[in-house]
Amino acid sequence: MASIEAWFMDDSDEDHRMPHKLNPNEPVSLKELENIGVFYWKLDADIYETDPVLEKIRKDRGYSYSDIITIDKDKLPNYEDKLKMFFEEHLHLDDEIRYILDGRAYFDVRDREDRWIRIAMTKGDLITLPAGIYHRFTLTETNYTQAMRLFVGEPVWKAYNRPADEFDIRQKYATDSSRACFFWVERDDSSSYMVVRLKRTLSWRYRAGSCCTRPSSCLSDSFRRPRYNRHTAALLFACRGEERGYWPAGRREVRKVSEVKGKQWYYSTTVVSLDHV
Repeated sequence: MASIEAWFMDDSDEDHRMPHKLNPNEPVSLKELENIGVFYWKLDADIYETDPVLEKIRKDRGYSYSDIITIDKDKLPNYEDKLKMFFEEHLHLDDEIRYILDGRAYFDVRDREDRWIRIAMTKGDLITLPAGIYHRFTLTETNYTQAMRLFVGEPVWKAYNRPADEFDIRQKYATDSSRACFFWVERDDSSSYMVVRLKRTLSWRYRAGSCCTRPSSCLSDSFRRPRYNRHTAALLFACRGEERGYWPAGRREVRKVSEVKGKQWYYSTTVVSLDHV
């Protein structure tokens, strides 16, 4: 299967139809996209009406409804207003599924650290964005694309512009994909605590056995006072056991380093000395 092209975006406010790549470029792999719930297929758009591969995907995933939209100044009513609406950062309560039949476009999605990832869409690209993810859409400099829109059941067109954190689907997405990462530290006096990375500039201490899935659930009696750590922005703490946490998206390789007393320990290539904690 051909791979999609994606990269972390710069902060420039110039024409959003430009690529907006960093210098040097920071590409994002298909695996990294899958880690935030974005999935991709490369199909033959020339046979979309009879394509057995597309038909199987639709059957397996329940995409029972579809239509085709042509985004072109001469064909789409209220063209300028629609483009402005598409480029507003928003979420949906259902998955967004788009299949590019012609032309080019960009989908921008937020990663787990709230950085923009730009996904270049060309003819034959089928993509699904999970419900609850913040994203936006724009054309390229060609100002044209034609896409098939797919839905499970009846189509739902409603978009909720950011902020929309109050929706259950957003909280579910954030919890499932952005749980705090932690490092279990054994001290000389046999006491232990977990250091939890919630923000780029904050770390939080826990007593042994406590757990956090998202910041709003962290205020409890077992919770020690937060402290600022100037090194935290450079840290990515490991998690003990795959079932106990999730890694933030990014170009970080997770490796198993040892197994002690039946417990698996992991670290990232970006972890620095614990003496900084």
